Amino acid sequence: MSKIALVDDDRNILTSVAITLEAEGFEVETYNDGQAALDAFNKKMPDMAVFDIKMPRMDGMDLLQRVRQKSKMPVIFLTSKDDEIDEVLGLRMGADDYVKKPFSQRLLVERIRALLRRQDAISGDASGVEVEETKLMVRGNLSM
Repeated sequence: MSKIALVDDDRNILTSVAITLEAEGFEVETYNDGQAALDAFNKKMPDMAVFDIKMPRMDGMDLLQRVRQKSKMPVIFLTSKDDEIDEVLGLRMGADDYVKKPFSQRLLVERIRALLRRQDAISGDASGVEVEETKLMVRGNLSM
């Protein structure tokens, strides 16, 4: 089971995303600011993280810079900052993906699964993420 860290100052987002991820089989730790997350990461790094950008005490950009000094864990920015330049900056700083609020929780889960699959492929560990064999659409011999 992969451990996901959620870092956001919006309690509603933390709660709803945590419930969704736990229902999908992930272990979830939540933090309401970047400094609290960094303190926890210094003890044990999660398998991946989802950061808001605008937070008190330490914003997501600063948190990502600090995390990148020690780890290459996948990081997704989940933020209301919707300027293209913010997205470019976040990706150039080392974020693996950038999701704008409001967002689809289902798509967020699938982006998390995709990043974890890629991380597992790089590290040679195939045990981290289970691929669900759900067929969403069937047309003749074609299934998706």
